[in-house]
Amino acid sequence: MAEIRPFRGVHYNKEKTGDISSVICPPYDIISQEMDNNLHNRNAYNFIRIEYNRLQSDDSDINNRYTRSAALFRQWLEQKVMVTDDEPAIYVHDQFFMHEGEEYKRRSLIARVKLEEWDKNIIRPHENTFKGPKKDRINLLWALNANTSSVMALYEDKDFKIKSFLKRMDSGKFLIATEESDGERHNVWTITEPQAIKELCGYFNYKPLYIADGHHRYESALFYKKERSACDKDVYPDAPYNYVMMTIMDMDDPNLIIFPTHRLLHGLKPDATSNLEEKLQSYFDIEHFSLEAPDIWKKIEDITAGQENIKLTVIGLVRGAVSILSVKDMDAVVAMMPAERSDVYKKMDVSIVDHVILEKVLGIRSDDEKRIAYTHERQEAVNRALNGDCQLAIIMNMVKGKTIKDIADVKDRMPRKSTYFYPKLPSGLIVNHLV
Repeated sequence: MAEIRPFRGVHYNKEKTGDISSVICPPYDIISQEMDNNLHNRNAYNFIRIEYNRLQSDDSDINNRYTRSAALFRQWLEQKVMVTDDEPAIYVHDQFFMHEGEEYKRRSLIARVKLEEWDKNIIRPHENTFKGPKKDRINLLWALNANTSSVMALYEDKDFKIKSFLKRMDSGKFLIATEESDGERHNVWTITEPQAIKELCGYFNYKPLYIADGHHRYESALFYKKERSACDKDVYPDAPYNYVMMTIMDMDDPNLIIFPTHRLLHGLKPDATSNLEEKLQSYFDIEHFSLEAPDIWKKIEDITAGQENIKLTVIGLVRGAVSILSVKDMDAVVAMMPAERSDVYKKMDVSIVDHVILEKVLGIRSDDEKRIAYTHERQEAVNRALNGDCQLAIIMNMVKGKTIKDIADVKDRMPRKSTYFYPKLPSGLIVNHLV
């Protein structure tokens, strides 16, 4: 199955940059303009300058965001701002973060993973991709010949062998230990002993990997591999571009937080919202609960969690109330789904929202971003519905790692805007230079 390998990672030299927390940055796809400004001001060596260099008005084929990133990368290597480890390693990353007032520690492995086409079913996706982001990442790959940020992937560890192995190997000696910044801190340590690496890699011989976050990065790496293979006279299977940097973690780790993506509906026409509750009752049993009730969200979570009969949560049907929609007839709901989709897809709560509530009842496309906004924050969704910023807020249920596995195992993809892995992996902590 999945082939993982050690590599000589590139990382920042603290003696040159100061604390590493000031130079790492989020992945390119969540960087807002405000965040971009803050990161540029935080440290002259912040990785934003490589991960997502700014566009300039006079950009050309020979001077653009990608060539500038590449020039900086070369310069920082020459100046020892970034250094390459002497020996190949598999890196262990402990990411500490706050969630609902508690500190979590998410442990993962950073390794090179052999690139495989989707049809081999060794690396399994759960989302579709789009051309724009892939073109950007491919351009950066060609310029740098490096993976600047990891693909996040999940594995199963039912017998706890990998967990036990990592606990046994943990010496408490860190290659990188950052200070707290933006509610997060990071420890990175290495596994370099050949026998230990062989043992760890062996655990993955019979395991597929499930891409959690970074589908565009993975497909970009696949494309880059094909292009490089076509250009190189001497193609050999161990060429670095045949691999991609992944950060892989246990899908059953309780510290793996996957936020749902709540739907905020606005601009709905009067004929769509007229007698809406009555229309919904064709497919759902509906109960209303006052938002002022004590511990209301604990009660809602208890109602919606672990139920065979899928339950959805809606704000805005009744003023000041949260409404629970329970599917009446799953067979009837399944029959409304696209015929080519899997049973797993047809029984997902987000699929029911998209195809039944949005398309069938409200008459809007599930990808209509003029009428649908998104947030990962439940309280924001509730507040916007109560304040009239949206007409309805559909509060999605929490997603589990098993959901990713189930949809990927049947070679299907989840609906768009289904998951948000929290927190995101940082860029610039470890870089995979493909040399």
